[in-house]
Amino acid sequence: MTSAPTIVRYGALKPCKTAFIDAHTPGSNQKENFTIIGGGVSESADQHVHITTPHGFNIGAAGQPPKCRNSLHSHRTAEVFFVLSGRWRFFWGRNGDAGEVVLEQGDIINIPTGIFRGFENIGTDYAMIMAILGGDDAGGGVIWAPQVIEDARDHGLVLAETGKLYDTKAGQALPDGVAPMPTLTEAELADYPELSPMQVVGWGVRRFNDLMALANPKPCKVIGAEGIIRDKPGFEVDLITRASATDTPHSHDRPSVLMPVRGHWRVTWPGGEDTLAPGDTASIPAGLSHAAVPAMEGEAALYHIVGTDDPAGPSMLWS
Repeated sequence: MTSAPTIVRYGALKPCKTAFIDAHTPGSNQKENFTIIGGGVSESADQHVHITTPHGFNIGAAGQPPKCRNSLHSHRTAEVFFVLSGRWRFFWGRNGDAGEVVLEQGDIINIPTGIFRGFENIGTDYAMIMAILGGDDAGGGVIWAPQVIEDARDHGLVLAETGKLYDTKAGQALPDGVAPMPTLTEAELADYPELSPMQVVGWGVRRFNDLMALANPKPCKVIGAEGIIRDKPGFEVDLITRASATDTPHSHDRPSVLMPVRGHWRVTWPGGEDTLAPGDTASIPAGLSHAAVPAMEGEAALYHIVGTDDPAGPSMLWS
């Protein structure tokens, strides 16, 4: 028997403030990390995982007050963000100065694999971005720019070669036989390109208002082999709006995810129904017949994510 959807409410999200190596570094020490689906890439045992069922991708979120930033890092698989609230600056490059772009509510960015990237809340209130990471193991973790590891060590956090954090200010020390995570050498850093704004923004950024127009009369394929962002990261992302929503039940052969960004949505399935609001995440089990339509008047849009048979790996930008 197929179970009902699992819904994680925005108000029930459990943050972790010690998820990464920059948790003590001034300018980054107020951020909150959320792992909604999958193990994520947290380096802390304190991280709460809301849904552990494998989906072929991970869903997470970052919540930050104004002027708080996430330090420069890289991933081996896709990292896609959409802005749930606020105004965010994304930047990239070895020192974070190769390029930048500002995103607002609903905007989406597919950041190419193999480059250092960071992001900062440049708005006036606490804000949140939602993240999709390729692969069930999210690419095996985070690769930090050397200066991030060095700055963290100066503020009491040491990352072990095992990927686990140790807080020297709290009296913790690396276990015997365990070495610190080595920083990348200059030769290794040469493999991390300095992409131009045209390469990153032109290829991987799409504006919410443009997507709203494209999602009529059918859902807009935002990311996928045939998407307007042409990539095969192991999952596809569609934008569904009031104009393209249908109450005709359908199902998928693998788990899928609904994430509203505007409006309230009524999700129905045999024997049940529920309502989603922006910030909620609904995991739909494989094989469950379901439908999602706006629950009230006004603008409505949600992102739909489903895994594909494509292996999570380097972005198609490199092909």
